[in-house]
Amino acid sequence: MTGAIEIYVDADACPVKDEIYRVAYRHEVSVAVVSNSHLRIPDHPLIRRVVVSDAFDAADDYIAERVGSKSVVITADILLADRCIKSGAVVIAPNGKPFTPNSIGAAVATRAIMADLRAGMGSENIGGPPPFTKNDRSKFLSVLDEALVRLKR
Repeated sequence: MTGAIEIYVDADACPVKDEIYRVAYRHEVSVAVVSNSHLRIPDHPLIRRVVVSDAFDAADDYIAERVGSKSVVITADILLADRCIKSGAVVIAPNGKPFTPNSIGAAVATRAIMADLRAGMGSENIGGPPPFTKNDRSKFLSVLDEALVRLKR
């Protein structure tokens, strides 16, 4: 990781890619769009596509191995968030919720409990995450913008 700020996007299921691009353009920050398959990205010098293998956790491994204190990671994956926080990165969920050193332990524990419940009861009896809303999108934009301003200081 160089001294430049970079955004890493766990992109396969990310609903806020367009928002990330807009904020990146405004702040002149590069974006690595990491996925297991070819995704369309804007033709812009700040945006680069990284296609990794379809091996389990290949995108997570790529991101986690490259982030540091000048990185912002966008992911809903709690285990990836945990790895990136340990490397000093700022981690934000697509709904705008920041993962922090203080909150990640509880998030990992909750994830494990939910996995156990789904395994025991079947996924049809356990609700998934709430639907993504316009408010989530707005909150995400605000939190990402604030994170980049802080990192630039």
